[in-house]
Amino acid sequence: MALPPVVAVEIGTSKVVALIGELREDGHIVIIGMGEHASTGVRKGEVTDFNNALTCVKGALASAEESGQVAIHQVHLALSGAHVESLVNRGNIPVQNPTGGVSADDVEQVTAVARAVPLPSERQILHSVGQIFYVDGERVGNPLGFECSTLALDMLVLHAKSNHVRNSVKLLREIPMDVTDVAFGGLCSALAVLTPEQKEGGALVIDLGGGTTTYVAYAAGIFAAAGALGIGGDHVTNDIALAFNIPRAQADRLKCESGSVLAEEAARGQRVTLPPEVGYPGRSVSLAGLNNVMHLRMAETFQIILRDIERQGIQNQIGAGVVLTGGGAHMKGLIKLAERIFRAPCMVGRPMGFSGLAAVTERPEYASAAGLIRYACKDAQSARGARSFVKRVQDFLAGR
Repeated sequence: MALPPVVAVEIGTSKVVALIGELREDGHIVIIGMGEHASTGVRKGEVTDFNNALTCVKGALASAEESGQVAIHQVHLALSGAHVESLVNRGNIPVQNPTGGVSADDVEQVTAVARAVPLPSERQILHSVGQIFYVDGERVGNPLGFECSTLALDMLVLHAKSNHVRNSVKLLREIPMDVTDVAFGGLCSALAVLTPEQKEGGALVIDLGGGTTTYVAYAAGIFAAAGALGIGGDHVTNDIALAFNIPRAQADRLKCESGSVLAEEAARGQRVTLPPEVGYPGRSVSLAGLNNVMHLRMAETFQIILRDIERQGIQNQIGAGVVLTGGGAHMKGLIKLAERIFRAPCMVGRPMGFSGLAAVTERPEYASAAGLIRYACKDAQSARGARSFVKRVQDFLAGR
């Protein structure tokens, strides 16, 4: 029996996106509906004005229903924001039957122990993703069947502020809409754009949103690191507006149409003419100055992420390179800048393994919502027992 359509909602700083997807028998996902609405009442990925944000979410869902010609009653929600953090916790257990080898019960028990992370009351766990198993202190891939006396597991735990999660969920329940699950937007982006080969080779996915930037890193096929920054494309726009004393709308057009994050790309003396707008006279700005403003902000963002992965010791394990997603991935020169800072190849990532609406499948800004569709389909398959225990362990280690 085919799975029913699944709906993904991403409440971003710039826009709210709702996608409807169907999982076909061959594992392919078809996007059958999409709705989006410009965001108000959301800042850095967090709800700041409930009523305004509610209007935006309702608008996106109504458009998705019309586009997909289906009635929506339940959704999966993508969450971002600088309040999302991660830590690694190790769980250890004695193996029940050392000579018989590690069993499925042992794996489930050590997983439960590794997940039992004491967090402050204001925090809640979003994801617990297994990283590395150890049998008697030796690192292994899948521990099933190994003869040993102890089994350990390193668990990457992503957690968030409970009140931010509740407020986002409350928006949807107010419509009313059931929220099936909440997932980290950065992980969803990685699920949409990475191949198994890229995960195995080591890859860093950076999703550049309007108010937030998230990242997820894989090393040797393992979900190795994740993080979120309260910095996004809107900060570049604000920097331009302040630097040249122009309105934000004009600054955003400059960023998208004329600017580059590579400071040296502008010819010396070249200028961009700006027409007058209400309260602002017409003028021209230095293209070199514009590019320098953009360069400083984006170089700082990438360097913060680089320091994070250096601190976790995986900066030399991203052989497959850097993949950029989100609306900010359209900024000119971003690929070259990322290659310089991370000293690795870089590309813009688009959702793979999807068909249907080309507006979704061909653009990096829909990676997070598309990946959430894939995440939801995996959940539905697991609920139906469609995957073997061994396959679930493999997916667990890969963060999918």
